[in-house]
Amino acid sequence: MSNTGTLLTLSRLPQLPQPPNVDDDGSHTPTAAVRRISSHRLLAGERELVIQHMGSEYHLRLTRNGKLILTK
Repeated sequence: MSNTGTLLTLSRLPQLPQPPNVDDDGSHTPTAAVRRISSHRLLAGERELVIQHMGSEYHLRLTRNGKLILTK
């Protein structure tokens, strides 16, 4: 297997304030927005990329069957 994958470095961005949710009873609950990104955009046409996290490397691979596998 070749090592021609894409290297992706993730870093934590400053948290932006989120407007509170108001429940039916008038109480406030915090919102937790979950970011979503398509695998096509993440892999950018490649079949593998390397994610660096806390000094370790993780490999995200797209299989022949179209499934994703994350290994250390």
